[in-house]
Amino acid sequence: MKGLRRKLFALLDIIFVKMDKRFILRSDNILHIPDLRKRKGGKVSYAEWAHVIGIFQTLIHTILPNKSSNQILDIGCGTGLMAIACQNFIQDGGKYTGIDVIKEDILFDKGHYEVNLYQFIHFDLANPSYAQAQSQEKKPWPLQDNTYDLLTALSVWTHLKEDDSLYYFKEVNRVLKPGGKAMITFFILDREYEYSLNSRTKKKGKYHRTFQTDWIFDVPAYGSDHWYAPSWVKHPEDAIGVTEEGLTQLLDASNLKLKTRHRGNWKEVSGIYFQDILILEA
Repeated sequence: MKGLRRKLFALLDIIFVKMDKRFILRSDNILHIPDLRKRKGGKVSYAEWAHVIGIFQTLIHTILPNKSSNQILDIGCGTGLMAIACQNFIQDGGKYTGIDVIKEDILFDKGHYEVNLYQFIHFDLANPSYAQAQSQEKKPWPLQDNTYDLLTALSVWTHLKEDDSLYYFKEVNRVLKPGGKAMITFFILDREYEYSLNSRTKKKGKYHRTFQTDWIFDVPAYGSDHWYAPSWVKHPEDAIGVTEEGLTQLLDASNLKLKTRHRGNWKEVSGIYFQDILILEA
């Protein structure tokens, strides 16, 4: 029955999205929102995609000095949520480059977005949660140094263990232009997170699986002192949080500078987005 309901909803979504796009007057970038079958990244609702696109389009506008002609790199691009948010900022000679370990998503992107504004690269690297059968060798992104005005990464470092996290944070600094910005989301295990634990429910020593208790990072990820996963995950990379000390490690190793920090509402506090958002500068 559940499978039948989902198929019915997918059919209704196709009809709804097709009709809804006829009424778009002022936000033409959301014309590219894919149908239900291709909406990924922890969000499948059309409304949530539109909402999150608006959040990040606004943030990008505030941090990029030039509002067009930008070179933008999106790590973990999925099926293009950030590609849509970046549309206005790559006009007039700019370019968006999306890179992802999921080959299926890259193939979809190549057929869905305009080739003159967008390019997509499959990165052959294994991840226990998303691409188990790929290369186990840690390697640089196939991208030139000092190339990008902005790097974005939504829910990428939330799926990286400690050594991968440190390695690819250095890659962020390598590919950014001097003074370039990075916008990366995290689960930061800070004082607000610790305080939020007081309001979460327990029963017989075990956490209930609820929105509140899903995001309790209580198991060291592969024995790390500063990278943690919830107890319910199959692989630590399913969801990873980083302590303040771990964040300091990342900044020191990469020479990136933390400019702004937006807290995430996953910690039961008000926030503009679910995960914490860090704005960094090369």
